[in-house]
This record gives sequence, C-alpha cells and structure tokens, in this order.
Amino acid sequence: MNNIFAKVKGPRKNPYFKLISDQALFDNVIVDISNSIPYNSDHNLDEESWFKISNFSQQVYCLEFLNTVFDSKDFDDLTKDQFSKISFIFSVQENDFYFQNITPSLFIRRKFLKFGEITEIENSETRLVINKLPDAIYFKASDTLVFKNLSHITSIFKGIDKLYREATNEEVVNFINLPFIELANDYNADNVSKPNRKRIALAMIILTKMTEPEKLEMHVYIDDYCKTKLVFDTKSRKFKISTDNELKMLLYGIEQRYYTTPFGHEKRLANSVVNL
Repeated sequence: MNNIFAKVKGPRKNPYFKLISDQALFDNVIVDISNSIPYNSDHNLDEESWFKISNFSQQVYCLEFLNTVFDSKDFDDLTKDQFSKISFIFSVQENDFYFQNITPSLFIRRKFLKFGEITEIENSETRLVINKLPDAIYFKASDTLVFKNLSHITSIFKGIDKLYREATNEEVVNFINLPFIELANDYNADNVSKPNRKRIALAMIILTKMTEPEKLEMHVYIDDYCKTKLVFDTKSRKFKISTDNELKMLLYGIEQRYYTTPFGHEKRLANSVVNL
C-alpha cells in the first residue's frame, strides 16, 4: 500500500506523521543497483547513474523505522499547524522508501491566474514543491540506499556526511611531510583546500597498500604525466609543492587518474573512476 509521510522538526517522542494515504508521491524509479556507484565524493555521476550504500540497515545513520516492520497505522495524521515544520517527506511505494529533503524555498504561497471556463485570480494556500526525482530511495529488498547528491540527504540521515570525510589537520601535516614532498613558497597545511583534504584522506589509504618499489614507480608515473605542472627533482626524488593546484596534480597521480589512450596515444586525466 502506498502512503506519504513527513518528519516534523522539534523535540517530540515520534516526529513522523502521515500526510496522505493510498497514494504515491513519486513515479517509480528504476535503478540498476548492480551498476550503481559506491559513494565517492570525487566521482561525477552520469545523468542516469546513482550512488549507492549497500547493507544500509547496518549503518549507524540508517533511520530506525527502516529496520522494523513498517505499519502506516502507527503514525498520526499531520495537522495544519505542523505543515511549516516539515523537515523531510518520504513516500512508501511498494515497500520501497522515496525521500525528499524539504527546504524553505520549496514552500510557495502566492497568487495565480487560473485558466478554466473563465480566467480568475486564485489566492492559494501554502504549497510544497515536489521534485521530479527523490533525493534518495531505500530499496528494502536489497537493503540499498541510492542517491545523487550527498549534501541533499545529510539532514535526513544524520551522520551520513562522514562519507564525505576530510583528512584531519594531523593527517594533512603528516601527508605533506612525506619524504617525496618538498614544500615551497610558504605553502603549508593551512593552505590545503577542502577538496584536497578529501583527496588526502583517500591518498593515505592508497599509499599504505603500496610497496616501496611501487611508490618509486609512482613517482616516475606522476612525473611522466605532470612535467609541465609539477617540478620533480630526480636526485632528491621530491615533488615541489607550492600551490594547492600542484598538490591536486600530485594527489591525482597517487589515485592513478592519468592514462594514455590506446589509439591516438593522448595523455588524459580521468575525471571520475569506476572499478570494473
């Protein structure tokens, strides 16, 4: 059975209320979960693609009611005075859960010209805009959450923003002090941007899995692709980093984003990477 619910802001024992019974809010969305992308903050999704989190019910940021037998009779009806306090809405459609975050810009109260047998002015009640696509969908059968933009759902699933992890200040300092990095022009940890802090968090994981010979090969690989963007001293085996962009080029190299096309032999940078 299809039903629509709302989460209401403010302290209360049960913040969830029923909006509409026996109706679905969104058109059913078909998602190929096997081809969806495990979340990566540096990945640019294709238009038809979705990020996914598998085993979602086991995550600390999973909503409690997704882990229970869902019964619409357990929810009171939303009252008119609570309408402006809606935090997010969700539509239960054939045992799947469609979520949309609600922001103040989605509430509309204005005059309209209504065209029918005659044209007349309509003073509308407050209306809530529903997006064409939900911000997230939980497929209960496969225990998978899919979404397009993590920032749109952080207020729905508290704590999910840890997927968007930045390196700590200590981790940043440890990284830029690695033996193959030489800082220049007063560049230091305070100058490292948020995007690069996220890349450093990933780079440190990659480096821990590399052997020493592989790290030496990595230096040659990065130098080969970044000669015009990075200065590499072959004697000291150090990359000179004086700007945030140079650090980004180095981090892309650690992620092995540089490649050469087999036909035409063009050197390129992969904007997004998917493991096959």
